[in-house]
Amino acid sequence: METYSSSFSSMKSYLKALSDTPSRLARRVGSVSTSFEERSRVRARSGGDMKKSLRWYDLVGFGIGGMVGAGVFVTSGQASRVYAGPAVVLSYAIAGFCALLSAFCYTEFAVDLPVAGGAFSYIRITFGEFLAFLTGANLIIDYVLSNAAVARSFTGYLCTALGISNKLRITVSELPKGFNEIDVVAVLVVLFLTVIICYSTRESSMLNLVLTVLHLVFIVFVIVIGFTRGHTKNFTKAGDTQNHASGFFPYGASGVFNGAAMVYLSYIGYDAVSTMAEEVKNPVKDIPAGVSGSVILVTVLYCLMAASMSMLLPYDMIDPDAPFSGAFMGSEGWRWVSNVIGGGASFGILTSLLVAMLGQARYMCVIGRSSVVPAWFAKVHPKTSTPLNASLFLGLCTAAIALFTDLQILLNLVSIGTLFVFYMVANAVIYKRYVAVGVTNPWPTLSFLFCFSLTSILFTLLWQLAPPGKPKACMLGACTAIAIAVLQLFHYMVPQAQKPEFWGVPLMPWIPSMSIFLNIFLLGSLDRPSYVRFGFFSALAVLFYVLYSVHASFDAEEDGTLSQKSIELVKESIEVQDHTLKV
Repeated sequence: METYSSSFSSMKSYLKALSDTPSRLARRVGSVSTSFEERSRVRARSGGDMKKSLRWYDLVGFGIGGMVGAGVFVTSGQASRVYAGPAVVLSYAIAGFCALLSAFCYTEFAVDLPVAGGAFSYIRITFGEFLAFLTGANLIIDYVLSNAAVARSFTGYLCTALGISNKLRITVSELPKGFNEIDVVAVLVVLFLTVIICYSTRESSMLNLVLTVLHLVFIVFVIVIGFTRGHTKNFTKAGDTQNHASGFFPYGASGVFNGAAMVYLSYIGYDAVSTMAEEVKNPVKDIPAGVSGSVILVTVLYCLMAASMSMLLPYDMIDPDAPFSGAFMGSEGWRWVSNVIGGGASFGILTSLLVAMLGQARYMCVIGRSSVVPAWFAKVHPKTSTPLNASLFLGLCTAAIALFTDLQILLNLVSIGTLFVFYMVANAVIYKRYVAVGVTNPWPTLSFLFCFSLTSILFTLLWQLAPPGKPKACMLGACTAIAIAVLQLFHYMVPQAQKPEFWGVPLMPWIPSMSIFLNIFLLGSLDRPSYVRFGFFSALAVLFYVLYSVHASFDAEEDGTLSQKSIELVKESIEVQDHTLKV
């Protein structure tokens, strides 16, 4: 039997591979995997298995730890002062509802496909290799950059907790501005957490639970202080009634939704829970409780925090950058509360950083299994049962960036990639339900997804750009009617091709369609630099895919590690999976 020669065995082989790029792209771009293959042959590429040691309460802890970071101490003030006023409480409730819709989509996939790949694996089994790689690459980049920024912010909050000015960074005048503040504390924090996540997922969970409990104690403290020291009159009265509108809705309904778009970013983090699915003892029961339970609990906490903040000060007197600590800075005898809030935020940073670093390593591990990045990243250490190589590599990258770079990245600048992935997962769960590869015609479903997304984009553009007035209201109403009509037509004319055996999104296709719309709406609220960054990193990802990934996955297909999923192979995989489930 003739042995296949790798595209990277020599420069001559690589140049030959590059000349064959168009045909390889045609063969690999849309190549899909199956749930059965992801759980068996693809997972086997990691060598050892990840240890199944997590239960639902571990997932709830990871979800709360990943979401309740330091961001809420800032975004709540900006959302109240600039967008929603006291109605920021409703903004958090609406954003929590949006997060729950996305969480349902993640949960259906995670129960059916309990592997560490999260959104990357979900998109790979529905829309193919290229879109999965594009979304996975953006997620990895977002994780590394945001983790570096969060690690540096830990130093600032630690100084606040200790009541000192920011003396923990070393300024090097010879370096250019923005790269001249050396943050050794941030590096030590990243390296410490890297060692923890490399050592054991179980120990990581225990550390996360301890830090999360401590952080929740601080949050409850802030809520109690707000409710006992605040005044309910601040819900309806502005501080400066001559220049600012009073009432619970000073900015109207649009302000509430704009505020929801901003505070939704405080919920990002629950998606990392889905990357733990491979290490869960009972995925069918534990994953739905862990993912949905954490989102619901965090929503309640956020609403109580927002109400507490609104009671402490009139909305027009809230410091948008430090809403809670700022409320006590000028109060005699209460300045110590600012130090307590700094300590609470520090614990929040550690928990969100720990969960994010766990998530990024598992994403990279499964991307390595698919051969679109070197398989070295896919290896699971036999003793620790963790993706050691991916954890070390990304931890060192994060530490290096955190050491020099004062990123000053806005939350929405980092979050655009994550929102894009949420959008893709909502599309993927509909596609998975209504299309059986090789059995049903995919075009009715693809046409619906395209038309519904187009209508949602049009609604978002009108909301953001059209001047207020009756014409705007009429056009928004028309878009809403068209979207509902398209959804109803699809619901009645296209039957579901397959239903999940264990857990599925209820009210299909309404809930994932609402998630599609809301994620597009939230994407529309982000600024121009966000899209510039997304376009730049997406272009780099495409270039990497063309120069390396497509050839590596082509080689894996040739030597039998991966398959190009033809209709026959998909049917065969489905039949094997069905037989396994019956047995």
